Amino acid sequence: MSKFTYDIAAEHIRRKHPGCPDFVVHYFATEIATRSWQRASLGKAVGITMQNYLRHYMTDYDGLLLSGLGRKEARARVQPLVHAMLAIWKREPTLHTDRLGDDAHGRAGISNDPE
Repeated sequence: MSKFTYDIAAEHIRRKHPGCPDFVVHYFATEIATRSWQRASLGKAVGITMQNYLRHYMTDYDGLLLSGLGRKEARARVQPLVHAMLAIWKREPTLHTDRLGDDAHGRAGISNDPE
Protein backbone atom coordinates (compact mmCIF):
# COMPACT_ATOMS: atom_id res chain seq x y z
CA MET A 1 0.00 0.00 0.00
CA SER A 2 1.16 3.50 -0.78
CA LYS A 3 0.61 6.52 1.38
CA PHE A 4 1.32 9.91 -0.18
CA THR A 5 1.95 13.02 1.90
CA TYR A 6 -0.04 16.21 1.43
CA ASP A 7 3.04 18.09 0.18
CA ILE A 8 3.98 15.43 -2.38
CA ALA A 9 0.40 15.25 -3.69
CA ALA A 10 0.01 19.05 -3.84
CA GLU A 11 3.31 19.47 -5.70
CA HIS A 12 2.33 16.78 -8.20
CA ILE A 13 -1.07 18.39 -8.83
CA ARG A 14 0.46 21.85 -9.30
CA ARG A 15 3.06 20.49 -11.73
CA LYS A 16 0.67 18.36 -13.81
CA HIS A 17 -2.41 20.61 -13.52
CA PRO A 18 -1.07 24.19 -13.33
CA GLY A 19 -4.51 25.66 -14.07
CA CYS A 20 -6.07 23.96 -11.04
CA PRO A 21 -7.12 26.59 -8.46
CA ASP A 22 -5.22 26.57 -5.16
CA PHE A 23 -8.28 25.72 -3.05
CA VAL A 24 -8.93 22.70 -5.29
CA VAL A 25 -5.27 21.61 -5.06
CA HIS A 26 -5.62 21.77 -1.27
CA TYR A 27 -8.81 19.70 -1.31
CA PHE A 28 -7.40 16.99 -3.59
CA ALA A 29 -4.03 16.81 -1.80
CA THR A 30 -5.84 16.40 1.53
CA GLU A 31 -8.06 13.65 0.10
CA ILE A 32 -5.07 11.81 -1.34
CA ALA A 33 -3.00 12.11 1.85
CA THR A 34 -5.75 10.66 4.04
CA ARG A 35 -6.03 7.41 2.07
CA SER A 36 -3.85 4.38 1.62
CA TRP A 37 -3.55 3.52 -2.04
CA GLN A 38 -3.22 -0.13 -3.01
CA ARG A 39 -1.05 -0.64 -6.10
CA ALA A 40 -1.53 2.96 -7.22
CA SER A 41 1.10 5.43 -8.31
CA LEU A 42 0.76 9.04 -7.25
CA GLY A 43 -0.47 9.95 -10.73
CA LYS A 44 -3.14 7.28 -10.59
CA ALA A 45 -4.24 8.41 -7.12
CA VAL A 46 -4.54 12.00 -8.36
CA GLY A 47 -6.46 10.91 -11.46
CA ILE A 48 -8.91 8.77 -9.50
CA THR A 49 -9.51 11.50 -6.93
CA MET A 50 -10.03 14.25 -9.51
CA GLN A 51 -12.29 12.18 -11.75
CA ASN A 52 -14.44 10.96 -8.86
CA TYR A 53 -14.87 14.48 -7.51
CA LEU A 54 -15.68 16.01 -10.89
CA ARG A 55 -18.07 13.19 -11.79
CA HIS A 56 -20.07 13.42 -8.55
CA TYR A 57 -19.97 17.17 -7.84
CA MET A 58 -19.62 18.89 -11.20
CA THR A 59 -21.90 16.79 -13.42
CA ASP A 60 -25.37 15.28 -13.29
CA TYR A 61 -23.91 11.78 -12.76
CA ASP A 62 -25.80 11.10 -9.52
CA GLY A 63 -29.03 12.41 -11.02
CA LEU A 64 -28.62 10.09 -13.98
CA LEU A 65 -28.18 7.14 -11.60
CA LEU A 66 -31.25 8.17 -9.62
CA SER A 67 -33.28 8.35 -12.83
CA GLY A 68 -32.51 4.68 -13.45
CA LEU A 69 -29.55 4.90 -15.82
CA GLY A 70 -26.86 2.27 -15.27
CA ARG A 71 -23.44 3.25 -13.94
CA LYS A 72 -21.66 2.47 -17.20
CA GLU A 73 -24.03 4.59 -19.30
CA ALA A 74 -24.08 7.43 -16.74
CA ARG A 75 -20.27 7.53 -16.70
CA ALA A 76 -20.16 7.53 -20.49
CA ARG A 77 -22.54 10.49 -20.62
CA VAL A 78 -20.61 12.68 -18.17
CA GLN A 79 -17.06 11.67 -19.16
CA PRO A 80 -16.69 14.32 -21.92
CA LEU A 81 -17.42 17.06 -19.37
CA VAL A 82 -14.99 15.54 -16.86
CA HIS A 83 -12.28 15.38 -19.54
CA ALA A 84 -12.97 18.99 -20.56
CA MET A 85 -12.57 20.21 -16.97
CA LEU A 86 -9.34 18.25 -16.55
CA ALA A 87 -8.03 19.70 -19.83
CA ILE A 88 -8.63 23.22 -18.52
CA TRP A 89 -6.68 22.46 -15.35
CA LYS A 90 -3.79 21.02 -17.38
CA ARG A 91 -3.26 24.35 -19.18
CA GLU A 92 -1.00 27.05 -17.80
CA PRO A 93 -3.11 29.89 -16.41
CA THR A 94 -2.98 33.09 -18.44
CA LEU A 95 -2.60 36.60 -17.07
CA HIS A 96 -5.77 37.76 -18.80
CA THR A 97 -8.70 35.45 -19.22
CA ASP A 98 -12.03 36.58 -20.58
CA ARG A 99 -15.01 35.57 -18.51
CA LEU A 100 -18.27 34.85 -20.22
CA GLY A 101 -20.53 37.84 -19.76
CA ASP A 102 -17.86 40.52 -19.31
CA ASP A 103 -18.33 43.68 -21.32
CA ALA A 104 -15.63 45.44 -23.35
CA HIS A 105 -14.33 47.12 -20.18
CA GLY A 106 -14.03 43.89 -18.20
CA ARG A 107 -17.13 44.57 -16.12
CA ALA A 108 -19.23 41.53 -15.35
CA GLY A 109 -22.92 41.52 -14.84
CA ILE A 110 -26.00 43.14 -16.28
CA SER A 111 -25.64 46.31 -18.27
CA ASN A 112 -27.97 49.27 -17.72
CA ASP A 113 -27.74 50.14 -21.40
CA PRO A 114 -30.87 49.39 -23.44
CA GLU A 115 -30.30 46.94 -26.27
